[in-house]
Amino acid sequence: MRFDDRFLDEIKSRLRPSDVIGRTVKLRRQGREYVGLSPFNKEKSPSFYVNDEKGFYHDFSSGKHGDIISFLQETERLSFREAIERLASEAGVPLPSPDPKEAEAEQRRLGLGEWLEEAAKWFESQLRRPQGDGARAYLDKRGLPEAERARFRLGYAPASRTALKDHLVSKGAQPKALIEAGVLIEPEDGGAPYDRFRDRIIFPITDGRGRVVSFGGRALDPEARAKYLNGPESPLFHKGSTLYGLAEARKLLHTPSATGGGEDAALVVVEGYMDAIACQRAGIAAAAPLGTALTEEQMAALWRLHGEPTLCFDGDAAGQRAAHKAIDRALPLLKPGRSFRFALPVGGKDPDEVLREKGPAALKAQLAETRPLVEVLFERERAAADPLDTPERRTALKVALRKLAGLIADPDLSQAYREDLLARFEGLWPVSQPVNTRADAARAMRGERRGPRKPVPQGASMEGKAAARNLSVLLPPAVAAAAAAVLNDPALADEQLEAIDVQGFGDVALNEFARAFINLRLTLPSLDSAGMRRHLAERGFEQTLKAIFKAAALSDAPFLKAGLPAGEARALWSQLFGVLIRLAALERALQDVKSEIANNPNDFTEFYGLKSERDALRRDIGAGTVWEGTGSQTGDAYLH
Repeated sequence: MRFDDRFLDEIKSRLRPSDVIGRTVKLRRQGREYVGLSPFNKEKSPSFYVNDEKGFYHDFSSGKHGDIISFLQETERLSFREAIERLASEAGVPLPSPDPKEAEAEQRRLGLGEWLEEAAKWFESQLRRPQGDGARAYLDKRGLPEAERARFRLGYAPASRTALKDHLVSKGAQPKALIEAGVLIEPEDGGAPYDRFRDRIIFPITDGRGRVVSFGGRALDPEARAKYLNGPESPLFHKGSTLYGLAEARKLLHTPSATGGGEDAALVVVEGYMDAIACQRAGIAAAAPLGTALTEEQMAALWRLHGEPTLCFDGDAAGQRAAHKAIDRALPLLKPGRSFRFALPVGGKDPDEVLREKGPAALKAQLAETRPLVEVLFERERAAADPLDTPERRTALKVALRKLAGLIADPDLSQAYREDLLARFEGLWPVSQPVNTRADAARAMRGERRGPRKPVPQGASMEGKAAARNLSVLLPPAVAAAAAAVLNDPALADEQLEAIDVQGFGDVALNEFARAFINLRLTLPSLDSAGMRRHLAERGFEQTLKAIFKAAALSDAPFLKAGLPAGEARALWSQLFGVLIRLAALERALQDVKSEIANNPNDFTEFYGLKSERDALRRDIGAGTVWEGTGSQTGDAYLH
């Protein structure tokens, strides 16, 4: 099988030499290069250099020099074909089939690329000629000096119908090839082909290696039907997988930090050609999609260069829609170390305007003010759910957040998003000092303070820290029994997941624990008892687990006994769970009625009715009649 240059370049464009070589050689950054000890000779001082921008390594101790392909051949004794197959698999590039037609197509693509390069040179020359006066005046107005026009290879397409066609045909091009390349249009009526771009400033569109694959044109005529016009899909150009300015962005990312790049450099995604150029002029690596929403293929190309690109779209409605669509497309693809950040335009100014009006420092400062994807996602959903003035609307927002977190394929990241989003949700209604247990309520009524808080485990999650702070007294044995049962058999709670998510286990001291349990049950449903406890302990609930089992041991809950049939255990657990939920509701109602009695001391009817029902439930739990469902009410009555 023959591997043509285009195929090899595609692999190399997707893999950084420092990443491939860094798996076997310990490298550290030194200016524009990486340096490490030679993998070919024993040495004490590093003489092995890797240059990502140029795509090669050089070993001064042995004189060996090459790219990632030759590195694998040298260090792992792979054949050329074996090295290519390994790297193609890592890069996600399918191996070419030994098809003569494909070889012919590759030759045709190479030919088209040569004509596009010739067209780019011709457009550049036209910008410098007298017919380019209007285009130069426009670029002067946009603050783009002549030297920068040359850097970005800007050009001009004259208003003539066949000027480019005549030039390329005179060089030997066939009109059919130029139509295929996208620079000529073939009329539907069979007339003579004519130039696609006329009276437009030309922006060459390149692939990741900097080769021209198409063009974009900005109309100078304000009456033109399309302000911006891109070339059509072609054998070289696929709009959904190409980003304007990506090759230049790669160079800037590998530039030392003194000029804006380096290890901590940002990669910014903006909306248009001029915004990408503005960022790059300021030393900021930037790229732009080509008039479409950011696609999954473009996201993959960005993540190959940077773990967290920054999306900076316009502040208008269209820009916000583009940002939201990017979030929805990105969620299933997110992984640890692979996400997006967001920079919002200040005062509605796009990067090009900021650069012209305030300079590079102001543009860098604006793009440095970023927000994580999870924050932008939460704010979007909260705004869509407003007003949150009813339990139904608040619950709908909570369900929506949980579902969005579930779209993330990576289970650990999905769980982390769920916890973060729900913590932000709870933060909409902050409580300064919650009353966590009935004992706390009694202390509060006596004017006593709660004892010192227990230390919070280091490394705990946000919910785990809150649980450790709240769990300062012994849990009621029945509440602890309900929680212990689902720890022993997580599937026991499956029919009541929504109720647990909303109500907890009937005692607010376990609310954070209940949320964490539900998160794990939904994102990692295969977890058994040991796995569930391990994950909860890792999230800071180790003390909570100990408190639950300590208090549960004081109960006579039959579903905690070994050997009980699963169906019977589930029925008894549901019975208790329903009673606990009702008991918690009665406690809350009694507190409300007490407040009302303070204003109307003569109205005790509702108070005594609620108190009587609460006391009856307490007696049922204490006497054990709740286990058989023979008490004053059954748990199912409260759940349904």
